Amino acid sequence: MKRLAFVALGVVIGVAVAAGFLPTAQGANNFSAYKQLDLFSEAFERVRANYVRPVKDSELIDGAIQGMVSSLDPHSSYMDAKNFADMQIQTKGEFGGIGIEVTMEDGLIKVISPIDGTPGAKAGLKPGDYIAAINGATIQGMALNDAIDKMRGPVGTKVTLTVLRTGEKKPFDVTLDRAVIHVDKVTWRREGDVGYIRVSAFNEETDSGLEKAVRALKKEIGPGLKGYVLDLRNNPGGLLEQAVDVSDDFLNSGEIVSTRGRNPDDTQRYDAKPGDIADGKPVIVLINSGTASAAEIVSGALQDHKRATILGMTSFGKGSVQTIIPLGDSGGALRLTTALYYTPSGRSIQAEGITPDIAVAENDGDIPKIERPSEADLPGHFAPPDPTGKKKLNIIRPPAGKKIDDFQLSYALDILRGKVAMAAAKHASAD
Repeated sequence: MKRLAFVALGVVIGVAVAAGFLPTAQGANNFSAYKQLDLFSEAFERVRANYVRPVKDSELIDGAIQGMVSSLDPHSSYMDAKNFADMQIQTKGEFGGIGIEVTMEDGLIKVISPIDGTPGAKAGLKPGDYIAAINGATIQGMALNDAIDKMRGPVGTKVTLTVLRTGEKKPFDVTLDRAVIHVDKVTWRREGDVGYIRVSAFNEETDSGLEKAVRALKKEIGPGLKGYVLDLRNNPGGLLEQAVDVSDDFLNSGEIVSTRGRNPDDTQRYDAKPGDIADGKPVIVLINSGTASAAEIVSGALQDHKRATILGMTSFGKGSVQTIIPLGDSGGALRLTTALYYTPSGRSIQAEGITPDIAVAENDGDIPKIERPSEADLPGHFAPPDPTGKKKLNIIRPPAGKKIDDFQLSYALDILRGKVAMAAAKHASAD
């Protein structure tokens, strides 16, 4: 029926012009659109009639919509009914798969970050890895959602990924057991007199999980609690509302984030309400190149309000907001970029990222000489509205010859305990 509607519209407009009715400027735009829809209708019929094998109409339409939307930017996509249902399950905190956040680049799947405790993380997949094949079948030319679908499957079954990694001369295979992926993922532990809280994603349970963690740490550590480390490293983001709530947990007032869309009327601002669950105790936020989206909203808000010290390496730089728009009775939906977000000071981190207050390397290799994935590396990304360029970081690195499992966390703990002066840390020698 849709195909017929396209043809009918084209005929009606054609008759109007032939009869001498000249279109207005808006009419000219509509006329052009209708002509393009005629073109699509013709291509649809040619493929349907002449392709080497029969193809379902739904397959052709889904592919056309996916191509239209995915050409806009790296984060917009079309989800059919199955993928939309999977996405809804994921935001609720549980889904089946291997547990990696990915995007498409140069025809390959690029790993943004593995999710803590999942098969992907346990197998050693790293941010910046490329997946070239799934179970021996190349993914070249495959849509991102189709590739993701192939990585999913019944719990307990195996999937083999062919991985390309910077520094490795040859591709190598990694075999993983699919599992139920739980992304409630707010975990915590006592680090002596400091509370450590790890947030690995922003889903519907994140804020309540953070509040639970703070209550537990206060009770366990008692009045000698020096402060908190909030670990957002390799956190790919998630729900905007949860990022606002988590930021609000540490702020008493002021703007948390604003989103600005196509029209001035689309601007939305989110403000903090009174109440700091940390009771004003010092907070250090850990970030790295895998810290993206909602995690960058939290980092930017706490940094601008000087409520937390941001420590680590420059974040990913995903400063766009995607809205899920269900499509009629099809069961599918668009995941469409509708706005950019701005930190309280009015800066966009799109394709630039959050620059840490104190730049601390994760290990000896974590220096600017080694390229790490970022939003700016993705084809078709939005250019930053007010580009500032890459800043030269004064990077603190692990002492030579000394093995430290997590140097960034160790350094944060030293700051909270007064073993390292904040001013000295901020003015460390540059690489």
